[in-house]
Amino acid sequence: WAKIGGMHIGIITNNGPITPQGAVKAAQFIHLCEQTQRPLLFLHNTTGFMVGTDAEQNGIIKHGSKLIQAVANATVPKISIVIAGSYGAGNYAMCGRSLSPDFIFAWPNSHVAVMGAAQAGKVLRIVAEGKQKASGMEPNPQMLDFLEQSTSMKLEQQSTALFNTAMLHDDGIIDPRDTRKVLIFLLQTIYEAQQRELNPTRFGVSRF
Repeated sequence: WAKIGGMHIGIITNNGPITPQGAVKAAQFIHLCEQTQRPLLFLHNTTGFMVGTDAEQNGIIKHGSKLIQAVANATVPKISIVIAGSYGAGNYAMCGRSLSPDFIFAWPNSHVAVMGAAQAGKVLRIVAEGKQKASGMEPNPQMLDFLEQSTSMKLEQQSTALFNTAMLHDDGIIDPRDTRKVLIFLLQTIYEAQQRELNPTRFGVSRF
């Protein structure tokens, strides 16, 4: 719980993978913010959901889906700021662009992608090597090196803050030093929008 510029807000942040316990805690916190009508602020720095035997036995799929459901169904205003990494399904859980936050901004050092560039390169290398062995071919180290490096380089270029903002995956890049100022402005905008009554429009689709 916090106040920014005198306005109440609920803050969810992370620093690494989302664990089953973390997913449960965040989902319950979203429910509380929904009941108290507090806007939610998500500060992204996640590698995604925790994987592995322990995580699966502790219900990461069940609890992770609870978190994504809570984010998707919350009716309170939602603001997202990608302060570092936002990878995989963790981006959904932290109210990325596809979960329709009211506002989403990024710091210049941030990265958004399906997975880390180095991990993606290694995964494709393993898949390609397995395919070659399955077809009876001798794995080609040079080809595998090229595939791994080119994949890693391409994903790294396409996960930067500048690339993502150019693709309209966020509302802009902000200076980290201006974060508090921006948040106050966004909260004021949200509160003002809640007080204004809009006239419904009944115009058809204009053709040009």
